[in-house]
Amino acid sequence: MLEVSGLYAGYDRLEVLRGVDVTVAAGRLVAVVGANGAGKTTLLRAVSGLLRPSAGSVRVDGDDVTGSSAERIAARGLAHVPENRLVFPSLSVEDNLLLGGWTRRKDSKQDLAQRHDLVMELFPRLQDRLQLNAGALSGGEQQMLAIGRGLMARPRVLILDEPSLGLAPRVVGEIIAALARLRSEQDIAILLVEQNVRAAFRVADHVLVMDRGAVQLEGTPGELETDERVRAAYLGGSVAAKAVPGAVEQPEHSNPAESADLPAPRA
Repeated sequence: MLEVSGLYAGYDRLEVLRGVDVTVAAGRLVAVVGANGAGKTTLLRAVSGLLRPSAGSVRVDGDDVTGSSAERIAARGLAHVPENRLVFPSLSVEDNLLLGGWTRRKDSKQDLAQRHDLVMELFPRLQDRLQLNAGALSGGEQQMLAIGRGLMARPRVLILDEPSLGLAPRVVGEIIAALARLRSEQDIAILLVEQNVRAAFRVADHVLVMDRGAVQLEGTPGELETDERVRAAYLGGSVAAKAVPGAVEQPEHSNPAESADLPAPRA
């Protein structure tokens, strides 16, 4: 479980987060949406130890990791898949995966092999590319590798920053379907920052709408889909986009992630 309470963080004298609360239970997926500059990436950086919070707390399975180093938080069971994939391009796909399991290097070979098998099940296209350098993969394959590398650490909490960014709709559908399987089958707490709001709504159990460093709205996807402010800002609704400050209206469009055969969110 991930518990974030009253979190404040920023850069130098610029305060970005203002009292953010997030709870993600095991086997649940919480999505965070919002306009550029809303504080979404800053939230993930503060949670994972890449940015030291100025106030508030972060707990992973009850352990207080507030202000700890990224290495210590990773060792406690949190894996952060950052924006723009950031794989090791000169290393093979296999070596990237093995590096992902470094914090669990004392685990048995059987445990490591089971996690490797899980990654191959989720992203079968990586199976034939294990010996290729990661830099030779397509953008979508690199994103799959980045997620797989995070899973090799056997995380209890998985946080992802814009995994669909710059990817073709078909690949977005594959990644969203993989996250749905993880949520339903692995009992991992997943915190997903995503600008593809329709895809996020399709897979999330709960959604937070951030603006100006704070959570402005939250609810289930079904509840937020009927909110006129959310429809206007993110789902191509009928009222003015300015109903949610800072948001940009998105046109209606078809996305394979909407029709993918995804497990239903847990009640």
